[in-house]
Amino acid sequence: MSIKDNIAKLKNELPDHVTLVAVSKTKPGEAIMEAYEAGHRIFGENKVQEMVQKWEELPKDIEWHMIGHLQRNKVRYMAGFVSLIHGVDSLKLLEEIEKQGKKHDRTIPCLLQMHIAEEETKFGLDVPELEALLESNEFKMMEHVKIVGLMGMATFTENQQQIRKEFANLRSIFENLKERLPYIHILSMGMSGDYQIAMEQGSTMIRIGSSIFGARN
Repeated sequence: MSIKDNIAKLKNELPDHVTLVAVSKTKPGEAIMEAYEAGHRIFGENKVQEMVQKWEELPKDIEWHMIGHLQRNKVRYMAGFVSLIHGVDSLKLLEEIEKQGKKHDRTIPCLLQMHIAEEETKFGLDVPELEALLESNEFKMMEHVKIVGLMGMATFTENQQQIRKEFANLRSIFENLKERLPYIHILSMGMSGDYQIAMEQGSTMIRIGSSIFGARN
């Protein structure tokens, strides 16, 4: 099936409240343009340099999402155009995004990344760290970042019960946070292998690469 067909098939399957992020990392501009011509506008990259290059070369109505682990020294390269940063996992990173947002005179939407997997390799905050961040004076003073939701990745496993449990856990953290920050609306969880479970557990944004563009290069 073509990229166009894959996108049409996915969009037919998704409820209206779920946003599809096409994960275009390592994919050439031609592949992104094929998805673009099929009407898709939201793309996810995990390397800042690659995203900047694509932003320069491709149509300006594309929304670029930074979905990978983000180093503070790279924020400045994309602060002027990035639509959403998925993986904010520390106050220090948020402070850098605030600083760069101020320079560009824009408010940068961000998701806080929670650590829900049993694997130690995944980045993210635990609940006490989330609390500490939200209670900090630094956070309360920020004017150029907006926390619009949470993101998390489940353990890479065949065990669907475990994946379900981890996503359910993230959803309950999200629901609790909503009482404090009523404007948050994005729960980004689910990738090619587990997005159906993620949607069943309340995901509003899924990140799909291989099911759209084929296996990784």
